[in-house]
Amino acid sequence: MSTLWLHTRLAIAIAIMFAIIYGFITLIAYLLGFAYPVPLAIFAFLIMLIQYITGPKMVEMSMRVRYIKREDNPRLYDMVERLSNAAGIPMPRVGISQIQVPNAFAFGRSRKDGRVCVTLGLLKRLNDEELEAVLGHELSHLRHRDMVVITTLSVIPLICYFIFWSFLWGRGRRDEGAVIALIAFFLYMLTNLIVLYVSRIREYYADYGSVELTGKPYALASALYRITLDTTRIDEKELKKVEGAKAFLATDPSTARRDVSDLREADMNLDGHLDMYEVERFAERAKVTTADKILEIFSSHPNMVERVKKLASIK
Repeated sequence: MSTLWLHTRLAIAIAIMFAIIYGFITLIAYLLGFAYPVPLAIFAFLIMLIQYITGPKMVEMSMRVRYIKREDNPRLYDMVERLSNAAGIPMPRVGISQIQVPNAFAFGRSRKDGRVCVTLGLLKRLNDEELEAVLGHELSHLRHRDMVVITTLSVIPLICYFIFWSFLWGRGRRDEGAVIALIAFFLYMLTNLIVLYVSRIREYYADYGSVELTGKPYALASALYRITLDTTRIDEKELKKVEGAKAFLATDPSTARRDVSDLREADMNLDGHLDMYEVERFAERAKVTTADKILEIFSSHPNMVERVKKLASIK
């Protein structure tokens, strides 16, 4: 897995997103008069600013995060401290989400404002190697600053959707309004797909970052398998509690049942964990179907089989 190629794709996708919104505002200026887009541009900036400022608090509330000190959970706190030092980033706030769905997430406005959280369900299920690998993955999100990127980019489809509804009901001259509404809806769909694409790239990038910090790709593969396996045993009502924040999670709970059917083949001794041999053997045998690749286009997380195969390829 090449970090340069991942970084290049991420940069290209971000450039395309901002080119789209800039080009769309310019088109509105052309169709309706140059003065009109100024309020729209200000509105777009304000929405992004509000998202940037309030985003962390919304995640805290929806995921029921309780921040801890070292004495509350020395195992977790010491791991985060050691890995953040290795990553060369400020020590983030450490939190435990009072939710039973096994997962982890990182968020914040910057590296200095970083927060790394795990759910109660995750702490109960992972061994130390697996937990360290997942924390390395989440700290890599902070290290790469990609949580700010995805938060900002996710506003662009919302802006396109707002423009679509505004012009659908006749704002401006009728013909121009219909054209703008049609283009806005198309761009809403397109930018949503680009946001999902960026989200998948940042997960691959964080996987690589975890291996850089721990040196154990098989431990992260095992953790992803364990999280996916145990998520299938969680009640549907509990899963709905994390639906709004799934883009920030290490795995997508909504695809767990589909993913685990593939990953079970890797667990040769059926102990619920994966060792280096099992990961390498699975990577050699496993195939990603065309149907899986198509489904991945509409997902915030990479295909799990492909994710494990890429982890196995890291030397």
